Amino acid sequence: MQQSSSKFYFYAFTVAAVLWMAFIFFKSGETYQQQTLRPLLEAKLGGSALFRHFPRLSFTYDGQLVSWQDPVGVIEFFIRKAGHVSEYAILALLWIIALLAKPVRVIMTLVTSSIISVLYAASDEWHQTFVDGRTGHAIDVVVDTIGVLLAVLVVLAVLGIRARIKRRRISW
Repeated sequence: MQQSSSKFYFYAFTVAAVLWMAFIFFKSGETYQQQTLRPLLEAKLGGSALFRHFPRLSFTYDGQLVSWQDPVGVIEFFIRKAGHVSEYAILALLWIIALLAKPVRVIMTLVTSSIISVLYAASDEWHQTFVDGRTGHAIDVVVDTIGVLLAVLVVLAVLGIRARIKRRRISW
């Protein structure tokens, strides 16, 4: 990568990562009532035959019961957790791409991006403790970390495939 394009990628993706962090901060500052998907899910799924076939799934998440007896609640729960995973996977990817534009070892890029993302996840959960109707959950940091790890695995897979393709071209 040329010096000027490398610099551009670094700054562009650093700005993108910081903007994504601002978006996460803004969204975590909203009350549960502002974020709830229940009305939409109830309107789309209410009275649906889906509920008759809904698995009898019940578990406790951070002291709260998630139960098949409230299918809309279960669906919303999984949508929210998927949101946690995806938003932190995106954050980690943005930091990884930004840092890969620098002359740094890949492992250092992955570790640094992961640390930034997980620390931000922890600070985001702490931030939620100050928002009316919201609570910060340490277990959500673990869910966010799953997203970070998925991003790292995707990058490792892409870099591995790229290296394999290069080796094949050289051996021809």
